[in-house]
Amino acid sequence: MCSVATAGCVGLCLAARAEVSANIDGYVRPYVQTLNFSGIVLVERNDSRVFERAYGLAHRDRGARNGPATRFHIASMSMQFTAAAILRLVDKSQLSLDEHVAAYAPDIPGADRITIRDLLEERSGLPDINALPDYNEILQQHQTPQTLVAKIARKPLQFEPGTKFLREEHSAYNLLALIVEEKTGLPFATAMEKLVFRPAGLVHTSIDDDAAVPHAAKGYAPEGIDDLTAAPAIHWSAKTGNASVCTTAEDEAKWVRTLIHGNLLSESSRKAMFDTALDTGYGWFKRENRQIGEPAFYMNGRAPGFSSFVMYLPAEDLTVVVLSNIYSSATTTIGYDVARIALGRRVEPADLGAPMPPGELESYTGVFAFGPDFYQKNARLFLKPGDRYVSLVWPLGNISVLIPMGKDRFIDRSYWEPVSIERDASGAAVALRYGQFRGAAVR
Repeated sequence: MCSVATAGCVGLCLAARAEVSANIDGYVRPYVQTLNFSGIVLVERNDSRVFERAYGLAHRDRGARNGPATRFHIASMSMQFTAAAILRLVDKSQLSLDEHVAAYAPDIPGADRITIRDLLEERSGLPDINALPDYNEILQQHQTPQTLVAKIARKPLQFEPGTKFLREEHSAYNLLALIVEEKTGLPFATAMEKLVFRPAGLVHTSIDDDAAVPHAAKGYAPEGIDDLTAAPAIHWSAKTGNASVCTTAEDEAKWVRTLIHGNLLSESSRKAMFDTALDTGYGWFKRENRQIGEPAFYMNGRAPGFSSFVMYLPAEDLTVVVLSNIYSSATTTIGYDVARIALGRRVEPADLGAPMPPGELESYTGVFAFGPDFYQKNARLFLKPGDRYVSLVWPLGNISVLIPMGKDRFIDRSYWEPVSIERDASGAAVALRYGQFRGAAVR
């Protein structure tokens, strides 16, 4: 960075910024060209906009392009806003983090032991509404915080509150939304406008309570290896508190600046939100990032038709926002790599979808058994060759198309996890690796 405002120094700074911008754009474009990303990438450093560019179409049927004013559903990143609303009520002395939730949800088992802090830190032990067998039906009807919390009422806890983090607790943030309504006497969407969006100056951010959202992108899902289809429509009210925020990339970047450098929250509330003693909570992951090599605050989200990522590097005062209207977790990989490029590090361009040699597809078949720690407990995944690509069939019948990345190496197009095949000396598949997990071949 230039420390002296001379013409030569400014020229060097502008040239360096232009190079970073060109490198980021060059990195992102293969994702756009292969229909694995459509949205906005934004980078800020030291209160200065380093990069912002929109890609792809907000509405493919109308040919409307994404732009700075386009709003995206940000899925689990919404939890940051719900957490901030609760902390604002704490700052107003209307709530206590150590208050139990029995007064708001007496039918929840363990309500006299679960604290608001447990909900915020996703250590409540509540059963996950997203895992209920009728969850798809829940998404097809208008919901309220009360109806969502009622879905898990009287169901047993998964573990003793406050003892551990098991997985993202969608139900905890449904209950936090209910508490916001109870304490303010307002519908959640209105309460969020009053408590969070307006004070933070987020004029392009709102809660989707099943009413039309202006300038909102339409969501799409991957189809096959190189196409898209309209994502299934859902009632976003069914994700109240945990995934119902719709916003722009610029508002999301402003949100990060407000949380880190503003006075929306008291010092004690800000410390609670960004306390690294626990690496998850308040809508953030807070841990050393292996891809970047330094501590980071980050969060990603995925909901039908959309995927999102935000990261803040405190040592660099660097913010990266990646919002997409394609249901693909490529946004997380893009976000990590864009941060590295912005820091002047070399990132290899993505080689997406190298064609498979004729006759090789037939070698990718089999059934692979995963353990109890897998995303779906003790799941068996079916590796299945098709006419042009290989796919994985999950226990509930959903299919992941695999993008070839080389011999026996793939990327799951939906979840953007690396997939690889292990073979014995005869060439027979003995295991399938999915991200960090290994599933043994079933003979």
